Amino acid sequence: MNKIHEVLRRLRMLFYRKQFQADLEEEMRLHLELREQEQTDEGVASSESRRAAYRRFGNPTSLKEKSYTAWGWGWLEGLMQDARFALRQLWKAPGFTVTVILTLALGIGANAAIFTLVKAVLLKNLPVVDPRALVRVGDRADCCQNSGPNQDGDYSMFSTDTYQQMKKNTPEFEELAAMQAGFENRPVVIRRDGGQDAPKPRMGEFVSGNYFRMFGLQPVTGRLLSDTDDVAGAPLVAVMSYATWRGVYNGDDSVVGSTFWMNTKAVTVVGVAPEGFYGDRISSTPPDFYLPIATMPDEAGGKSMRDPAQNWLDIIGRVKPGVALAPLQEKLSAQLKRVYATYPDFSAADIAKTHLVLTAGGAGTQSMQENYASNLKLLIWIAALVLMIACANIANLLLVRGMQRKTEMSVRTALGAMRSRIVRQLLTENLLLAGVGGITALAVSYGGARLLLMLAFPGDQHVPISSRPSTEVLLFAMCVSMATGVLFGLAPALIGAKAPPADALRNGTRTTTGGASLLQRGLVVLQAALSVVLLVGAALFSQSLGRLQHTDMKLQSKNRYIVHINAQAAGYKDEQVNALYRLLEERFHAISDVVKVGVSTYTPMEGNNDGYGIQLVGQPNLHKSATNIIVNSEYFDSVGTRVLMGRGITVQDTATSPHVAVVNEDFVKALFKPGENPIGHRFTAGGDPAKPYEIVGVVQGTSYTDVRWNGAHPMYFGPLTQPSEAGYAGAIVVETAHPISDMESIARRTLMEINPNLAMQKFETFDAQIAGRFTHEQMLSTLMTLFGGLALLLATVGLYGVTSYTVARRTSEIGIRMALGADRSGVVAMILRSALLQTLLGLAIGIPVAFYGVTLVKSQLYELTTVSNGALVAAVGILLAAACVAGIIPARRAASVDPVRALRTD
Repeated sequence: MNKIHEVLRRLRMLFYRKQFQADLEEEMRLHLELREQEQTDEGVASSESRRAAYRRFGNPTSLKEKSYTAWGWGWLEGLMQDARFALRQLWKAPGFTVTVILTLALGIGANAAIFTLVKAVLLKNLPVVDPRALVRVGDRADCCQNSGPNQDGDYSMFSTDTYQQMKKNTPEFEELAAMQAGFENRPVVIRRDGGQDAPKPRMGEFVSGNYFRMFGLQPVTGRLLSDTDDVAGAPLVAVMSYATWRGVYNGDDSVVGSTFWMNTKAVTVVGVAPEGFYGDRISSTPPDFYLPIATMPDEAGGKSMRDPAQNWLDIIGRVKPGVALAPLQEKLSAQLKRVYATYPDFSAADIAKTHLVLTAGGAGTQSMQENYASNLKLLIWIAALVLMIACANIANLLLVRGMQRKTEMSVRTALGAMRSRIVRQLLTENLLLAGVGGITALAVSYGGARLLLMLAFPGDQHVPISSRPSTEVLLFAMCVSMATGVLFGLAPALIGAKAPPADALRNGTRTTTGGASLLQRGLVVLQAALSVVLLVGAALFSQSLGRLQHTDMKLQSKNRYIVHINAQAAGYKDEQVNALYRLLEERFHAISDVVKVGVSTYTPMEGNNDGYGIQLVGQPNLHKSATNIIVNSEYFDSVGTRVLMGRGITVQDTATSPHVAVVNEDFVKALFKPGENPIGHRFTAGGDPAKPYEIVGVVQGTSYTDVRWNGAHPMYFGPLTQPSEAGYAGAIVVETAHPISDMESIARRTLMEINPNLAMQKFETFDAQIAGRFTHEQMLSTLMTLFGGLALLLATVGLYGVTSYTVARRTSEIGIRMALGADRSGVVAMILRSALLQTLLGLAIGIPVAFYGVTLVKSQLYELTTVSNGALVAAVGILLAAACVAGIIPARRAASVDPVRALRTD
């Protein structure tokens, strides 16, 4: 209790300090008067009584300080005094204060923003029970579906049959769940029964019945999927996501148990997934509905579920405690080899290298992580370089300020201030700056993270990544800012505290050799070196983006519009789609100014790749694979692909005519000898010898999915009307004579007139679709430019500060030079020469580093393996121009020095 009372008393002292001081003063005065009265009563003369009272009582100031120490927290009061004094000093130097705070905020904020994204994308676990016990079967981010052997034998996506065998034969898993890969590309069309809303495309993911049980989740309301829902013939049910329930249906409890029309099928929503659960992966289009795998044929009409050769499922399991992953991985790989040994597409060599890799599944199927990992790691390094430049700048600013206050420190030392007290005072100022800079950095971090999200996911509103700084980011920002304040504030503080008192008696500005210290110049050189590295990087990424965008993709995008549909979702059967395709061609051709109407499974520079193993009839199996697209007769003209040999697809290619295909140039290169005519040859696809294709034409190698595939991606195009491995057509390419502003509404109305259930799932111009394939490169180029510009700004400020300080220190020297006949141009040249020399030294260090840095990031550059002359010249020119700007202002100031006045001031 005594301790508590003491703390309370000290707190009371802290908050009522003035009252305590007044009481203490009064008490001291009373004691002195009593002592003086005693002396007077003892007969001491009044002139001596007061001095005697002081001698008996002691030094009142010392007694008061002892009282403060005994009754309060003297160190805290001293700290508060230092803080108040520091605030006054910083307020007197607003330029210096704002520059340091902004430098800290930009340097730390950029790093905190990148760290926020890294934590959210690379380090974030799914919001499920014990995510560390989850294991993913596979280590790659394969999309959509495929069949046939993989080139490297590494498999991460599996068929329904393979999943069932794994689930049955691996008791090491408590639960082993499967989920549809690439569901983002095949939304379902939803309409609530009884509602007036038109059917709308929503994301629906097909998952196994134990999906939610494997994750250990509980519903918000209703129930989640169970094993009994995931069997053939079971009633059609679905679980709604929490975000959809709250965002679209306002948390209406009546959605549970109600009927929704999903792809024209009546489905009962049985429950709502828990809040915060965004599915088994971070995606810009998280699922709105979760559907049982077994109901896929009925609800989506896809054939993947029943085809044992079609790999379309990702698999994640929860292992039992104590299970070693290495033996389990070997066991699953052996199972996979036994499965594939029964497939005709697989050779003995394919089986020998078949394997799978078990990876941590706490973050789910990490397709986004794999897509953005290299970008984020690069940005971490870039942000760290910017932080280094910022720290060098702050160190320089503090050194300059410390030198400027040398006289003040000398005076304080001469008046008796202890060195430790001066150091503490200066450190307090620096820590205050660092604290304010750290808080400002959090605002920069929040804005930076939002900017990153907008650049990485343009137009997407549902990315489950928050731009708000987490606790870790808060701690990171404050720790870095405090460390910066202490680390870079200690040296100027120690230098200032060592100022000899004699300096206070003379003006310390006269010098003929002074100016910036070697440390200051070295920091400027470091800034210039790092800046040129970032500027070269920005120029290279801009060049890479430009080359990607200006690659000859062998297509025409002007006045073209892409309309995405899902015939399966609208309820069409195999025997009905040919009539639908003809109707689409007729209705869209009937629109005014429409020139061509192409119909296909998907279009150039669209994210899909439906690959199959191919083999020439009568030739050895070369184990090549190719992408299959089905198209109508106007498709090649609509996308601007030219026919090089033979013919394209025509209206005479019908269901009853010979099975034909048009192949691209890469297909010919992969399967035929140079100069060999492919026309008339036949090939099989997907291991089905009963339906060989006859090659009737060769078209250009138009870019599909990725422009980097140019020259290395075999493709074959079959008629819409003939049997094919591909599914239904999902894209309509509309070429018009001129731009049509309301084409989207015209297309939607046309589809509605054909069938109200045929909803338009996506609409964009062909140009916008192509631009969307460069999002990553655009983001990197933009961020590199921003970071390069920021580095340049910081380096310019640093060089300006040091040059200005040098001019101030050499004012007398400059005045003497001018008095002895030096002209103004000579003074300007002298100051500029010094600034440019530091910049040139920075270039000498930075250019080799830039060359080495390119070798580390060349995998992210397109057709660039080293620093190009253009990038180097641009970076060097920009930095030299910035150095001239930073040096010319203090140089002109130096040239305007009045010699007489300069000498008088000394």
